[in-house]
Amino acid sequence: MPFPKLRKFQALTLLLCVLTFTMVLFNYTLRDPSGSGYLFLKYAVRLSDSLFPRGPCGCGAGRCLAEVTEDDSWFAERFNQSFHPVMSRKGSLLSDDTYRWWQWLQAERQPANYSEVIDRLFQVIPDKELYLDSGPERCRTCAVVGNSGNLKGSHYGALIDASDFIIRMNQARTEGFEKDVGYRTTHHIMYPESAVDLDNGTSLVLVPFKTLDLQWLISALTTGNIQYTYLPVMAHIKASREKVMVYSPSFFKYVYDTWLDGHGRYPSTGFLALLFAIHTCDEVNVFGFGADQYGNWHHYWENNLEGGAFRQTGVHDGDYEYNVTQLLADKHKIKLFKGS
Repeated sequence: MPFPKLRKFQALTLLLCVLTFTMVLFNYTLRDPSGSGYLFLKYAVRLSDSLFPRGPCGCGAGRCLAEVTEDDSWFAERFNQSFHPVMSRKGSLLSDDTYRWWQWLQAERQPANYSEVIDRLFQVIPDKELYLDSGPERCRTCAVVGNSGNLKGSHYGALIDASDFIIRMNQARTEGFEKDVGYRTTHHIMYPESAVDLDNGTSLVLVPFKTLDLQWLISALTTGNIQYTYLPVMAHIKASREKVMVYSPSFFKYVYDTWLDGHGRYPSTGFLALLFAIHTCDEVNVFGFGADQYGNWHHYWENNLEGGAFRQTGVHDGDYEYNVTQLLADKHKIKLFKGS
């Protein structure tokens, strides 16, 4: 009998013994609820928990992203659950270092008072601490859907739509591409200059690069008076205000410092979406990242093979980001689907 099968047989035998022992004690406890049977039953439950410990999530052995094994030092050094992707009023305070770094990304000459903007922001959108429910009862599956042309002809649509969370970004389209990219979206990550209208079932996740971006969000959901940042932007955006959230600048900097080691000027939206998923999900499947089979970096809805020129701008280090993504896949933290 092969060794893995032997181990499974031994584990099953042990489990049956524990269950039989527990049932006997349970029957005895019914007859003597205040006596020694009750104590034996408590001991049996504790023994069962120690022999068959529950993992950090409810997805099953070896399937929990946050589960760290002996050879996971690289992941363990980087994955810090004290950082939360979504901002709340309570979690909006920025250290001086984080504030300076964040304001440097798309430098404003005279930024508005950050505290006052935050106070107004959480009068417009919900002030909730989200996705802090990780534990052995939860098994949240997530699909991070990038915009790469490698999705064309992939037929991943049904697989993507089967996930609990489906995260898309920027100007991603589904209409006409459902067979390859799916039709459902639960979270759409964008910044003001890449904004699109959303249906009422989708959460808007704004990535702010400056205080003005927070002001734009307030405006886009109310007065519509901000129509220009460094580019023309949508005056109003169609989205359910109750589902709007903001990507935390502190988490933004954590991604840049810890996961990218300072490569590029700042992370791409796709990499920010990936780390959002890693910190809110128990299983993460990644689609539409990287080049297509011919080495082209373009969007699946475009015929322009010169798309993806951002890799040469120096703003994002696309190659480094993809190498980190591939390493996460190699370490079985995520599943990376590379398309047709």
